[in-house]
Order: sequence, then structure tokens, then C-alpha cells
Amino acid sequence: MACDLWLVPLVDVLCHSPDNPFAEEIAAYDKALGAAGLPPVPVHGYMPGLTGDVAPVAGFDYDALHFLRRAYMLLLCGLEVTPVGELGGDYEQLLEMFETAARQSHLVWHYDHAGAYLPLDFPAPLADDELLAGGGPLGSSHGLLRELQAVAPAIGIDPANPPAPPAPPDRPTELDEPARTPYDGSPFARERHVWLGLHRAATRSLAQGSMIMFS
Repeated sequence: MACDLWLVPLVDVLCHSPDNPFAEEIAAYDKALGAAGLPPVPVHGYMPGLTGDVAPVAGFDYDALHFLRRAYMLLLCGLEVTPVGELGGDYEQLLEMFETAARQSHLVWHYDHAGAYLPLDFPAPLADDELLAGGGPLGSSHGLLRELQAVAPAIGIDPANPPAPPAPPDRPTELDEPARTPYDGSPFARERHVWLGLHRAATRSLAQGSMIMFS
């Protein structure tokens, strides 16, 4: 099963449009941010070269996403980061034993198929009943990028000079089809593929003031 990452430019031509397809989500995010004492979703005025177009930025399999989350949890808990052929009980045990740490992670505590990251810096993912009933915990692009930089060396990536990311999907990926993923020969090939996609999304989110959304 595959998921895509999309960049949603937080510009007024989209967000203030009566046809904004993300109006309900942004209202829920504003509510959660306000309850946490944070500013609302940042919406920018028009900037040359940036439109309200929504575009895919990366795509990968759900399993591969959990491989990367497993690697980060091992690192976070002071355990050796080792490659595995498939996800097993050790990952579930990690999430259960270190649930508090997992809930503080922007990379780990996030729904697979929905939810968003905002270009706002806050320490831990936000969640309330409305968010959990919809897209799931709300993450920070800053926080996601910090965690990606932390786990990178453990999977063989120099965070200061990462490889070029894979090309984004040329069309939306159906939920029940595999992602088109050209893995390298590394023991951490799946983790690296997801890392590169998330890193590209996080850096562009911060550079452009865009929201990252799963689909």
C-alpha cells in the first residue's frame, strides 16, 4: 500500500478562496494551535513564482515509512539501529514500551494516510479529539526536519549533503497499488527512500511556507 506526500502552498489565493478544499482542516489546525498558545496557520500574500497549486512532492509505501520510524525509535531509545527484512514484534514493543517518547516525535506520532505538517516550530505534535477523529496529530515541519537530521547517519545518509531525492509521483498513487520506488542497494534502502522524500518535503515546506499533507 502506498501513500503520497503533497505540498499545499499556504498563500491567500488558495486559503482565502471560497473554494479552498482545505478550509475545514485549516480551521481545525487553527483551533488546536490556539489551544496550545501558538499562532494560527501562517497564510502568506502572493509571492512571484508561487501559486496556489497543490503538487505531489514524494511517494512511498506505508511499510517503508514504518521502517524509518522504527529506526528513529531505536536511535531515540539508545538502541542499535539495525536493518530488518520485515517489520516484526520489536517495532510494536518499541511503540508500547516507549509510548511517551513516540508521542513526542513528529516523525513517529502521525497517521500514515492523513494529517499534516505545518511550517511552524513547536516541540511536540498537537492532538485533540477533532484532530484524532480526522487527520490525526498535527506535526511541525521544523520538528520533522530535526528528527530526520538526527536519524540520517544511522541509515547511512550525511544530513549536510544528502543524495538527490527520487522524483515525485507523476500522478496520484492509488491506495492499493505499490509505490514506484527505485531502492538503492543499501541495507537501509527503504528507510533511505522515505527519508529522502520526507526531507525534500520538509525543506520545501520551510522554504516556501507550504503545508505537507499525506494522502
